[in-house]
Amino acid sequence: MTKNETVSGTSPWRARAAVLTLGTFAVGTDGFVIVGLLPQIQKTLQVSTAAAGQLVSVFAIAYALLGPVFAALTGRWSKRRVLVTGIALLAAGNAVTASAHVYGLVLASRVLAGSGAALFVASAVATAAHLAGEQRRGKAIAMVTAGATLSLVLGAPLGTLIGGAWGWQMAIWFVAAVAVGVAVVIAVLLPPIRLDQGATLRQRIAPLTDQRVLRVLVVTLLTFIGIFLPFTYMSAVFAPAIGGEQARLALLLLVFGVAATAGNLTAGSLTDRYGSRRVVIGAAMGVAAVCVVMLAVQQVFILVAIAQALSGVVSYSVMGPQQHRIIAYAAPESASLVTSLNTSAGYLGNFLASSIGAAILTITGSAAPLLLIAAAFAAFAAFLAWWLSRSTGERGGEAVDETGEPTTTPPEQAPSTR
Repeated sequence: MTKNETVSGTSPWRARAAVLTLGTFAVGTDGFVIVGLLPQIQKTLQVSTAAAGQLVSVFAIAYALLGPVFAALTGRWSKRRVLVTGIALLAAGNAVTASAHVYGLVLASRVLAGSGAALFVASAVATAAHLAGEQRRGKAIAMVTAGATLSLVLGAPLGTLIGGAWGWQMAIWFVAAVAVGVAVVIAVLLPPIRLDQGATLRQRIAPLTDQRVLRVLVVTLLTFIGIFLPFTYMSAVFAPAIGGEQARLALLLLVFGVAATAGNLTAGSLTDRYGSRRVVIGAAMGVAAVCVVMLAVQQVFILVAIAQALSGVVSYSVMGPQQHRIIAYAAPESASLVTSLNTSAGYLGNFLASSIGAAILTITGSAAPLLLIAAAFAAFAAFLAWWLSRSTGERGGEAVDETGEPTTTPPEQAPSTR
């Protein structure tokens, strides 16, 4: 066994990836369930709606900003240690959230939870890709990221139901309990994978100066602004079709979540077959097209539901292939950093979409412009993915060097396949 301890090829990577998927499910549930619990939290903590909403914002910002930092600083740790630490921080943050009765402490606990979530997800993606090997990398990444879409379908509604029946604190304790369970299983099942422990911090953060990595991040950022503009303000965009009925809004969320799960898993297989670049371009173009369709059908609920299903498929066909692309540009010791950066770019896109949407609604008083602007962002992202890949010589999903030949990881850095 080399210094890069590994389990790939014939090893049971699917079972281990499934545990990582449960972890991303806990992370996604933590991020989504707070939205449904805000009215109860606001009443308990006796704060304004805007102040309660900051519990969502600080989680996202902590995720976006601290994830890459932690990924770089924990590069010498085994992946098992990183994953257990990340999910434990998530559990601890939720335990404090559920126990605290002071707004400032609850706010700080969301930062702690967001930090743990970022550390876990970045390492989970890199670990799954490593365990599955090059030929199954797309499927493995899709499997892990599917946890986030499943949380939208199952985790958030279940947490909301628990909160309605036994109080919002019990819903948060539910997330903490799932996180603790994941930590225990990872500690038992996952081998102590180490990716090039001899690398220095400077070598680990080298991707920050790689223009190819930065280009992938820009595409992710723009695409996610296009995705979350209509999603965040779904109730306003489809107000004519929803008619103020909460059940219809819930159904649209469910349709989106189910379709997103299917799209995410399908994108993994398509990436392995056709290459990540083609999948990203097609998905981003799909987001732009669906936004235009939504503008035409926003008055009719059944047509809106169909559009939401299409939106879910294409929206969640982006992140997995983008992770696949960005990993190809990094040495093993930097895999967690680049995947963390890419996830952070997605969260930043979410945050910017919320801010841009709020400004547009305030200025225009109409939700229709959101769809057109979202389509423009997604179309521009598709164009950049195509245009920038020409300058890097990328074919399909395979990175190639300046001579046009496929790049390969140096033998001393390549993960063992034994």
